Amino acid sequence: MAAVLAHPREAGSAEAAEARDLVAAHLESLGYRVARQRFAFSPSTLNGFPIFGAGLGGLALLMWPLLASTRAPGWGAALVFAGGLAALLIAAIGIGLGWLPLGGDAREDANLIATRSDAPMRRWIVAHLDSKAQVQSMAGRLVAVWVIGVAIAALAALALVRTRAVVTMPMAGAAVAVAVLAGALAARGRLSGVSHGARDNGTGVAAALAAAEVLTDGTTGILITGGEEFGLVGARVFVARHHDELQQAEVVNLDTIDQEGALAVVCHDARGSVLGRREAERLVAAGLGPKLRRLPVGILTDSLPFARAGVPAITIGRLTWRTLRTIHTPQDTAEGLSLDAAARIGRALATN
Repeated sequence: MAAVLAHPREAGSAEAAEARDLVAAHLESLGYRVARQRFAFSPSTLNGFPIFGAGLGGLALLMWPLLASTRAPGWGAALVFAGGLAALLIAAIGIGLGWLPLGGDAREDANLIATRSDAPMRRWIVAHLDSKAQVQSMAGRLVAVWVIGVAIAALAALALVRTRAVVTMPMAGAAVAVAVLAGALAARGRLSGVSHGARDNGTGVAAALAAAEVLTDGTTGILITGGEEFGLVGARVFVARHHDELQQAEVVNLDTIDQEGALAVVCHDARGSVLGRREAERLVAAGLGPKLRRLPVGILTDSLPFARAGVPAITIGRLTWRTLRTIHTPQDTAEGLSLDAAARIGRALATN
């Protein structure tokens, strides 16, 4: 893990490929057969969120005179808001999923699929290998998401009020200001600098490898995904190419297991809740007391594509607000980081 965490691992880079080779070699030394599942992706997928934020600020400016003017029809602001928001959502989702590439060279990355037998896999332990650096930390992105939510709610409320009465200039101006601020915060989501990704997600990889070292069940596989930071690309590719066989499996994803904070088992739906309670029992038996919770708005994890495909899937993580302020920044290094908690969790998940 020291060698894996020694360099940044942005998906599609030579450093990511070197780290992937190190992990593959370790898994092979444990008796696993390791296959590389290669895929291409566009780095421009990260532009979806900044573009949505900028578009929301522009939409608010268009609505301002419609909200505060007596000459504009009462339904004008609502029409512009509904149409503009729908267009922004379609564009942002299309960019984020790679359907609307914005130029730039495509990159290649890969998943590592490690198994010990030819039997159908009933369980996958998953962790993403790649890292990324942005202008803002994960904490900053969450704040941006919350401000965007406030801006959308404010604009929607004022558009509804305008169908019956003119909105005062201060009220309209305040809503527009919040929307412009949201756009400015979202713009900080662009790539910038480097991050070694020690916590996100070197710790998850360490936990997956700790599980791999003690697993005896031949129907449990290890999946080390790539491209997670660019829209969960590796997980989405794996789901698309193994959809039918996954219907008989379950997925435990490991993402950011810091040495401090509350341990969380994150579920997406009822199927995940059943799996989450069972996995929580393993962790409790190992002296770890997790809490079951739903995925917070603004955070994406590799368990999400599996859950959307009808597969029982959860993510296990441990972090604090300080961790969130470190993730996706140059400060996310191995200095002062202990992998003991990650190793304990990985071994606990490997118990029968």
